[in-house]
This record gives sequence, structure tokens and C-alpha cells, in this order.
Amino acid sequence: MTTPCPASTPAYALHLHDSIHRVGADAWDALLAHQPHPTPFLRHAYLCALEDSGSATPARGWTPVVFTLWAGTDLQAACIVYAKAHSYGEYVFDWAWADAYARHGLAYYPKAVAAVPFTPVPGTRLMACDDAGRDALLRAVLDWAEQAGLSSLHLLFGAQQDLAAAHQAGMLLRSTVQFHWHNRRPMDGARFADFEDFLASLNQDKRKKIRQERRRVAQAGVCFRVLRGTQITTADWDFFYRCYERTYLEHGNPPYLTRAFFHTMQQHMPEAWVLFVAERAGRPIATSLIAVDAYSNCVNSPNDMQSVAYGRYWGALERVDCLHFEACYYQPIEWCIAQGVHRFEGGAQGEHKMARALLPVRAQSAHWLAHPAFAEAVDRFLAREGEGVEQYLEDLHARNPFRQAG
Repeated sequence: MTTPCPASTPAYALHLHDSIHRVGADAWDALLAHQPHPTPFLRHAYLCALEDSGSATPARGWTPVVFTLWAGTDLQAACIVYAKAHSYGEYVFDWAWADAYARHGLAYYPKAVAAVPFTPVPGTRLMACDDAGRDALLRAVLDWAEQAGLSSLHLLFGAQQDLAAAHQAGMLLRSTVQFHWHNRRPMDGARFADFEDFLASLNQDKRKKIRQERRRVAQAGVCFRVLRGTQITTADWDFFYRCYERTYLEHGNPPYLTRAFFHTMQQHMPEAWVLFVAERAGRPIATSLIAVDAYSNCVNSPNDMQSVAYGRYWGALERVDCLHFEACYYQPIEWCIAQGVHRFEGGAQGEHKMARALLPVRAQSAHWLAHPAFAEAVDRFLAREGEGVEQYLEDLHARNPFRQAG
């Protein structure tokens, strides 16, 4: 269903859609390409795969609402928002807020999130041709959330342009910490020549630790195949899913993403994926999967120093000491150095990543709560939490793993 709505400004015609399929892929992806911080996770094919595979659907508590702003036949701004009946799969935790609502006899659900399901990757959430379009789009989403009687709207892991618009609209900002690796020597800013050059930039303890961990994996007889795009066969995807599913089940939960989702990735977005397959005695035993850039021509293009890789999923059918570190950090970093990738984002949480030279960065979200008293209480909570995050970041930066000058 596509519903025309009163526009938030006379400059645009606003439409709401109940499926990403209602918006043309070419128009959506062209607008995404215009953004300063696109990711593969907001591509039309990716969002369709979430919907079509049954991974993010109303039956699973994710009801999509797609907002589009048009000037004539030109798409000027767009975003996807999900009305939600729970807080799973978001990685910005608001369970305590929901509990506080419940203790006061109020309903926290349904709420709305402007986010990519199951994906704590910072990037554009409010696609727009300019700031005016972004502001109008956010105003339309906020108006919709209020008119629908939702408790709240949460814009998760937004780009700086999104967060600036959200702050201007009166939304509350919240910070969390992620860990990212950058392909540059701390002393001169040049790219690393190879993995040994990267190791040479670390202090002695960290360098020794990484070499020991890699040696243990090699001595266990494990080697790796690295596959990208169409090199990843159906058999490879099947094995990856066995590993991915087992990791979730070992933690007592079914996986968020279905096998059908990855089948669609193989069919429609193969260029966005790199698979590392660990083998022993010629038999696969583990995998890790990373995503790269929003478009296939980003890596090793003239602007390749802005290319990004995203650590996503891993799993193993056999236990090998230090295999997780090799599969999820050392192999991807080595690949990124060889490909000239600018940054490798290791995802949410995990101080252990610092020992692998993934440094702490701030990731932010924005929040609107309809209930004035709860909005005020959350504002006070976020002020206290923000002070703690700042102190945490200072403490982490003091443990920088790189060699000091001199």
C-alpha cells in the first residue's frame, strides 16, 4: 500500500509505503549514492532481502514504513522506519526504559526505529538531497509517530547529518562506543604496506601477542581461503550459514537472519561480501563474513581511501585456540591492507578488539519520547550516561596499542 499524506512543507509531496518494494530501486539507490555516509545495508536489495526472507517482517515484530519526499517525479528524501513490538536486534539498549513505562502502567510498545535491523553499523538513515529535505523528512517521521500514538522514535547509529537534524528537532542524543581499525600508520598517516608493517606500528606486547595467536592457528593446521562476490559459491554460503546458525544456537537464540536472506545476497548483492573460510586438512571448519562499501566500484576506485569494510558474522564447527581472532580480525585486516581499504569497523562492544588495534570511536543515536515526563527523565539519564561514556573513552584512549614516538 502507498499512502499520499500532507507534506510537512509545500516544497515536497510526502508518501508512506508499507513495503520497500513500493519504491523503485534505481531512485532509492541513486539517492543513497548521493549521501556522505552510505553503507551496503541501506541498499534497496538489502532491505528487500530482509523483508522477502522473513527476517524483518511484522510477524517478527518489524513492521516497515517507508517515507518518501518528492519534488515532481524526483525523489528528494527517503528513509525506512520500523514500528516495533520489542527491542531485539537494535544494539542500542532501551529495555530499562520499557521497564520504567511498564512499572508506571504505560505501554512502551509499539515504538518506532529508524534503523537497519540487526545491524549496528553507523551510516546514513535519513537520505536527502540537501539539509532542507532531511529536516522535512525527519519532521514527517516525527509527525507520523505522534499521530500514530507511538511511545517513541529512535534513530539508531545515524550519520552526523542525521544527528544534527535530530538535535535541531529536539531529539535526545545518546552515545555508545564501537571499535574501528584504520589503515594508516600513526606516525605519518601513510597506508600500511602489509601486515608486518602494521605489526611494526604496535607496541611490543601487542605485537608479540598477535604473532603468538596467529602462530597457534597455523600450528593447528588451519589455513584460509578468501572469497569475494561471485567467487562465493552456494556451497560456501551453505557452510557459512551452518556456522552462523550454530553460533546463535550455542547462545540459546535462533539467528536473526534466515538462509533465504543470504541466498538473496548471493543473487543480488554478491559484490558486497567477502568470506573467509578456515580449513584444516582440506575440510572447512569455520567462516567469517564481512561486507564492503555501498557499491561495487568503491574498493580500489580513485577514492579508495574512503572505502570501508564491516565485520559482520562468524561461526565455527570446531574449536581451535585463537581461531576467532584470526578469522574475525587478522584475516580481514590483512585483506583490507592488500585492497587499500580505508577502515574496518569491528562493530559494537568488545574491549578485546583494542589489543588488535581496533580503536574506540563514538557512535550516536537520537531519541524522541512522546510522554513529557519520561522524556525529561530520559534526558537526565542520558546526561549521566554521557559523562560515563566520555570517561570510558578517555580510559580506552589511554591504553592505545600503538608504539609511542621517540
